Amino acid sequence: MNIQGHKSPDMVSFPLDIPDVKVNSVRQNEQGDYIITVESTQGYAVCQQCGRRTTQFHGYNGWLQLRHLPVLGHRVYIRLRPKRYICPHCAGKTTTQQLAWYVAKSPHTKAYEQHLLVQLINSTVQDVSRKETVGYEAVNGAVERSIHTQVNWEEFAELSVIGIDEIALTKGRRNFIAIITTQQADGHVAVLSVLPDRNKTTVRQFFETIPPRLRPTLSTVCTDMWDGYVNAVQEFADCHPDVSIQVVIDRFHVAKNYREDVDKVRKQASRRLKKELSPTDYTEIVQGTMWLVRQNHQDLSAVDRKKLRRLFEYAPELKLAYTFREELTAIFEIPLTAVEARTRLLKWAEKVRRSALTGFDAFLTTLHNWLDKIVNYFVNRHSSGFVEGLNNKIKTIKRRCYGITRIVTLFQRLYLDLEGYRRFA
Repeated sequence: MNIQGHKSPDMVSFPLDIPDVKVNSVRQNEQGDYIITVESTQGYAVCQQCGRRTTQFHGYNGWLQLRHLPVLGHRVYIRLRPKRYICPHCAGKTTTQQLAWYVAKSPHTKAYEQHLLVQLINSTVQDVSRKETVGYEAVNGAVERSIHTQVNWEEFAELSVIGIDEIALTKGRRNFIAIITTQQADGHVAVLSVLPDRNKTTVRQFFETIPPRLRPTLSTVCTDMWDGYVNAVQEFADCHPDVSIQVVIDRFHVAKNYREDVDKVRKQASRRLKKELSPTDYTEIVQGTMWLVRQNHQDLSAVDRKKLRRLFEYAPELKLAYTFREELTAIFEIPLTAVEARTRLLKWAEKVRRSALTGFDAFLTTLHNWLDKIVNYFVNRHSSGFVEGLNNKIKTIKRRCYGITRIVTLFQRLYLDLEGYRRFA
């Protein structure tokens, strides 16, 4: 359907892109808004009582005025009087005709609601409300009508890899929520659920909601070393013969553990050297080395490596811890099979035990307890790095929106930021 202009050099026509209507008039009001009056060309309604079509025209409802997509910076409104029809099968009950391009009780056309959602991607409701000159609740209403509050499984053909991680909904209060995501074959990351806690029962209940058709497509679950996650996945797999899941302890969570142990050794060495060295020597040898120790050796410049060697002359225990860390990181970088990786990890652990260094004691216990699932990383080299990236997005959303306290709202905003351009643009 076109908005027809007069045949004049300064007039153009634009597609209205609204089906089943004809344009009766177009005018501009004092604010420069375009008011387009249309009439339905659809000659029937669907009875709200029996669901059958009825073609017996009865009359009109009152006028509706719906916000539509802007034209050249001008607001556009669609005016129409919905038709009413009588159903011969329901004792003369009348039904208002519902056209496909708007939703009853919405102040906007569906096209404009999608426009609002695109504007809302990586933005806030308040900002969109101001830019579009629509009410705050109207923007929220578009979200509520268009975005599910939980996963729509119809959007998925396969799951393959699922990642589970947690984040504190409110900083400092340890009110952890679990974020469950999947990485598709094309690399696209999709949010599956925002759970109110990270308890085993809650996580298990989520996995039970996975439709039977998708369960055989789930091959890997990447997680950190939280018993609740791992036990929930294992119990789910044990109860469903058609499910075969490999649990992978994320290598970056493993690295965080052993790197923190090296950092503890560095702090101990720094405190010792502060007592033993003069202030001048301490400043020259120790200060400014924290980030040098934390970086991988291959990423250091020649000057940085020289400064690190000087520090190691005074802190041999730190040199040993640093060397063990680099050796362990190298194991994860080498293309090993799971069997080869297990052998190398056990040899590394035995080497650390034979040394006089005690800084890795906590990690050695962790490695012993979780070895099988850590080694699973080497099968297909899956990790939950995509979940960590999503956690950063969540933090950004929370800062941008000045905190989100409802998990339903967080799910909707995550869905919009991740899927908005694909679904609504």
